[in-house]
Amino acid sequence: MNTNYALPFLAAVTLLGFSSCAGGSSAAVTADDYDVSIYTPAYASGFGIVGREGGRSVIINVTDPWQGADSVVSGLFVRRGGEPVPDGFGGQVLEGDASRIVAMSSTHVAMLGAIGADSLVVGVSGLGYISNANIRAREDEVGDVGYDGNVNYEMLVSLDPDIVLLYGVDGASPMESKLTELGIPYMYVGDYLEESPLGKAEWMVAVAEITGRREQGMETFAGIPARYEAIRRKVAGARLEAPAVMVNTPYAGSWFMPPQGSYITTLIADAGGELVYKADTGNTSVAIDLEEAYRLTSGADVWINVGSATSMEEIRRAYPKVADTECVARGMVYNNNLRSQPGGGNDYFESGVVEPDVVLRDLVKIFHPQLVEEDFHYYRKLQ
Repeated sequence: MNTNYALPFLAAVTLLGFSSCAGGSSAAVTADDYDVSIYTPAYASGFGIVGREGGRSVIINVTDPWQGADSVVSGLFVRRGGEPVPDGFGGQVLEGDASRIVAMSSTHVAMLGAIGADSLVVGVSGLGYISNANIRAREDEVGDVGYDGNVNYEMLVSLDPDIVLLYGVDGASPMESKLTELGIPYMYVGDYLEESPLGKAEWMVAVAEITGRREQGMETFAGIPARYEAIRRKVAGARLEAPAVMVNTPYAGSWFMPPQGSYITTLIADAGGELVYKADTGNTSVAIDLEEAYRLTSGADVWINVGSATSMEEIRRAYPKVADTECVARGMVYNNNLRSQPGGGNDYFESGVVEPDVVLRDLVKIFHPQLVEEDFHYYRKLQ
């Protein structure tokens, strides 16, 4: 070998070797690198959004997404700009912003509606129960995929969704394994687990993130606590006597009462009322026997959320033991089904989740009518 050529050749090989080592030593992106808080909820406890410096992609972390979950985290990586999925990330991956969404709860539809993204919904669970006007107008285009235990996966696949929004009750959704098999990403939305009315509504920001509308979600949500707090302060400043409030009707032979600090008890307290049931039951509803329920109703000034009843006659016929109680005798019985649908849906359980300020205003009108001029939106006084 001519040594005059050998030395440059060896030098070139050596440089290539160093270059190769340098390239191979660059650290891969891991989930730990996603340590920049993109959105930390002020009221919700079940989600957070993180990103990394200089990146466009985010991870939405949903914690304990069903009742009884203990330190369970379900992550969704929203991949943008061709950025790599982090090494070691074991969650779901959404390629870009979702434009075709299947929503398994009406509250998911309400959140999308609140940010002007309900047109992205291509499938729901129980079409007849949906109140959203956009969905109702597109009934021929929106697929009804059924319910968790009886999902029409052939229809679901035909809808070609970018993502399915799920919820868990006492455990993981039974849809998980099938969606994984089909390669369809999913995200849990745990709004129903939040005890704070504002925390429930704040989930709209997580839903907005998957559609690329984070700023709109944040802006839409920002007005809700301001309106809610203005109503709460008005009630508190009026220093009026709090009426005793009874809630619910029997279900499966028992009458369930909400715990202190729950969604409904918080609304009642902020509206200037006081739940008649005072027992400390932790963070779960408790079933009381019917005799105790009748006793509590006898001590109530107002009775709200009375199932599907639309008239006082229905109340007296269904619950004859309470016919002579003061709240029934005075006609102080109100139900949250003013915006019911022919198919059985009730908009209180849909848009009411993203309008807690409107729900609060309705309750103030019931407890302290002198403080509210507006008509009822979700509630009605039974006649």
